[in-house]
Amino acid sequence: MTGLESLRLGLSPAEIAAVRKRLGREPNEVEWSIIDAEWSEHSSYKSSKALLKLFPTKGKRVVLGPGYDAGVVDVGGGYVVTLHIESHNHPSAVDPYGGASTGIGGVLRDILSMGTRPIALVDILRFGRIENSPRSRWLFRNVTRGIADYGNCVGVPTVAGDIEFDESFENNCLVDVACVGIGRKGRLILGEAKYPGDLLVLVGGSTGRDGIRGAAFASKNLSKSADDDRSSVQVPDPFTKKLLIDSLLEVADTGLLRGMKDLGGGGLSTALSEVASNGGTGVDVDLDRVRCREAGMPPAEIMISESQERMLLMLKAGSTDAVFEILDKYEVSHSTIGRVTDDGLLTIRWKGAVVARLPAEFVVKAPLIPWPSKEPAKVRRATPAARTFDVGRSVLSLLASPNIASKRWVYQQYDHEVGLRTVLKPGQHDSALLKLPNGHLLAVKGDGNSAQCAIDPYNGAAGCVAESCRNVVAVGGEPIAMVDHLQFGDPSDPEVYWSFRRSIEGMADYCAGLGLPVVGGKVSFYNEDSASKKAIKPSPISLVVGLVEDEKHIVPMGFVERALSVVVAGETRAELGGSEYYRLLGALDAGTPPHVDVKKDAALYRAVLDLIRSGTAASVHDVSRGGVAIALAEMCLAGGSGAAVDLGALPSASKSVSALAFSESHGRFLIATDDPRQAGRVLRSSGIPFAIVGETGGDSLVLRSGTRVLSELENDVLHMSFEESLPRMMD
Repeated sequence: MTGLESLRLGLSPAEIAAVRKRLGREPNEVEWSIIDAEWSEHSSYKSSKALLKLFPTKGKRVVLGPGYDAGVVDVGGGYVVTLHIESHNHPSAVDPYGGASTGIGGVLRDILSMGTRPIALVDILRFGRIENSPRSRWLFRNVTRGIADYGNCVGVPTVAGDIEFDESFENNCLVDVACVGIGRKGRLILGEAKYPGDLLVLVGGSTGRDGIRGAAFASKNLSKSADDDRSSVQVPDPFTKKLLIDSLLEVADTGLLRGMKDLGGGGLSTALSEVASNGGTGVDVDLDRVRCREAGMPPAEIMISESQERMLLMLKAGSTDAVFEILDKYEVSHSTIGRVTDDGLLTIRWKGAVVARLPAEFVVKAPLIPWPSKEPAKVRRATPAARTFDVGRSVLSLLASPNIASKRWVYQQYDHEVGLRTVLKPGQHDSALLKLPNGHLLAVKGDGNSAQCAIDPYNGAAGCVAESCRNVVAVGGEPIAMVDHLQFGDPSDPEVYWSFRRSIEGMADYCAGLGLPVVGGKVSFYNEDSASKKAIKPSPISLVVGLVEDEKHIVPMGFVERALSVVVAGETRAELGGSEYYRLLGALDAGTPPHVDVKKDAALYRAVLDLIRSGTAASVHDVSRGGVAIALAEMCLAGGSGAAVDLGALPSASKSVSALAFSESHGRFLIATDDPRQAGRVLRSSGIPFAIVGETGGDSLVLRSGTRVLSELENDVLHMSFEESLPRMMD
C-alpha cells in the first residue's frame, strides 16, 4: 500500500478493492491515476447519479438532455440553443482570479464541443459577509476580475448573474458559471469516438503541470493551507481560447468532424475514456505525440494534467489536411496522438511501451455510493421579539444590504454587449434577453437562496426554480428548459446528504409540475473546511431559459409612466423565514420560510404572459428578495417615477405590516397597467388572487396601510442606498 499512498489517490479502500477484483491484477501508477481521475466525485457523480434520475428530462423542445457536454433545446427555425453550467469553487478559493477565469474557460469548451457558438455567459457567485471580512472582499474582487478579464478577452458577453453573501461561504466561496450557445439543429457534434480507424487529434494549448489532480482536488474538503492545493489550479489563456472558438467553429462547418470533446476535469484520462465509452469503441494513444510545455513529464502526469484550452477531435483518416489547414490559419497547434480501435480498451503508450491498458467502459463507471441520510433535529425557531418598527428605515437598510444592493460595481466590469445580441443588459430587468438568428429572443436567468434552503431544503430548492421562472416570465419569456447546480458539503455526513436529497426532490417536483425539462447540470460536494468541518449552507442553483417570440412583447421593469395602476398578482403570506428582513434583524433562521405551489405558479405565469403579450401590462417585476416594498423601490429606481401604494390592500390573510412589506412569498408579480379592469379579468379567470394597490406618479415611494402613511422616501434617497452601498464596502 505504500506505493499507492505515494500517489495521493482519492479512492476509498472499497474502490481500490473493486479495481483489483475487476482487473484481476494490480494496476500500475498510470492506470491508478487514470481511474482516480475518472472515479473522482467531480467526474463520476458517484454520490449523486442515483438521485439525479428524479429530474424530468424530456420535453417537446429537448434535443439532448443530461449526459452530454451541454443540454440542447430546439428554439425553432432550424436552430438550437445549448446550455451548460459549471463550478470552480475550490480553485477559486485558492486562486480567485485564475480559478474564476478557468471556470469560464471550461464552460465555454462545453458549449464549443457541441459544435455551437458560445453567445452569453452567466455568473452565479457566493461569498462570505464582505461588510466585515477582508478575505471575502479579496475573493469577491478577484473572482469578479477573473470573470471579467476572461470573458472580455474571448468576446463572449456576461449578461446576467446572481450574487449572495452569507457567513457560511467565508472559507468556501462558490463560483458558478453558465454558458449559452447557438447552432444549427442538424450540425450538432457529440463527444463520441464511433468509428474505428478514425484519428484522435489534440488541439489548442500544450500540456503542463498545472491542474494536476484537479478533479480529485475538487472531490475533497479544502485543506487547511491553500498553498497545499495551488498546483491543482489551472492557468487560464483566453487568447488561445478565442482562437480555438473561431477555428473549431470553422472546422465544424466543413462537416469533417466525427466527434469533439473538451479536456476538462481529469484531462486526457476522462476525455479519452469517455469518448471511447460513448462510442462503444476503444482508443490507442501515444503520449510521446502529446505536446508538453515542461520537460520530463511522466505519463501519469500527462494523462491527468488539466492544462487549459485543449480539445480532442475525432477525424476520419484522409480528412486531416483540410482540417489542419484551417487550424494552421488560426495558428492553433495540433498533434495526432492516436486512433480509434474496436477493442473497447483504453490503451496508452509511452516511449515504445504500453503503460496503461484498461477497459474504457470500466473506467467511466465508478461504483455508486448509497450514502445514508438523516433529517437534522428540528430546532425551534422563535419569531423575533416585537420592537420599534420603522418601515422607511427598514426599506433603506435592505436596499443597502449586499444581497439586494445594486450589483453595478460588478457588471460594469463586464463587456455585456459584445456580439450585438444583448437586448436587455444587467440591471435593466429581471432576466437578460438575447437576439436569436430566427427572430425570436432568449431570456436567461439563474437564481438561488441558501438561507431558505438551509431551513427547508425542499421548498427552498423548489423556490430557486420558481424565482428563475418568474424572472424569465417578467421579460415576456415562456420557460422552456433548466440546468441545475447542486452545491453541498461532505456527502458522507447524513444530514448533508438528507438536504441534498430533499433539494433534488423539491426541484424535480416543481419542474415536473410545470412541465419544465432539466437538460443538464452539475453537482459540487465537499464545500467545507477539512479543519473546521463547517459546511456551506445547501446551495442549489436553477438556471432557466425562456423563449420570447416577438420583440414587441418586451415591457420594462420600471415605472416609466405616470398615473398607471399598480396591481399585485399573487398572495402575500407571513413567510419571513430566511428573508433578508430577518437577516437584518439577526434572526435569519427564525419563522416560516416561503412555500411553493406549482399549480398556482403555472396559472400565474400563463396569466402574466397573457397580460404582457396583449399589451395590458406596461411594466412587470417579480417579487423576491426583500418582498413587495423592495420590489416597488426597484421599480421606482428603474423607471424614474414614484408610486403610492397601500400595503394593507395586498391579497393576504396577514395584518402584520412587516410581513406585508417584506415577506418573500413565492408566486407574486407587480404589474403597472393603464387598464386595471382587463388585468383583473385575466387574473380572476386564472384563479390568481390580485389587488389594485396604488398608482404610479410623483418622485417618491409612498407606502401606506389604509389611510396611515408608513413611509415616504424620495427616489434620490432610494438611489443612494441602492447604488452606493456595494462600492463603498469595496473601497
